[in-house]
Amino acid sequence: MTCRQLGGPCDLEFSGETADEFIKAQDRHLRDAARGGDATHQPAHEQMKGRWRHPIKAMGWYRDVKKAFADLP
Repeated sequence: MTCRQLGGPCDLEFSGETADEFIKAQDRHLRDAARGGDATHQPAHEQMKGRWRHPIKAMGWYRDVKKAFADLP
C-alpha cells in the first residue's frame, strides 16, 4: 500500500505483513514528513493525529484500511 492509498499525498510504498504494520509505517512517514517541513503532508498528518480523537470515525477508517489490505493481491 502507498501513502496515497492510506489518505496521504504521495506514492511512497510501505511494506508489512499486516494492515496494522502499514498504518504504523504511514503514521511514522507522515510524522517525519511534517516535522521535516513538508507542507504537502501536513493535512494528512493532522488527520492522522485527529483520527484517534474521534474513535467512531477512526474505527470506520481503520475497517476500510483493513478491507483494502485484505483485497490486495
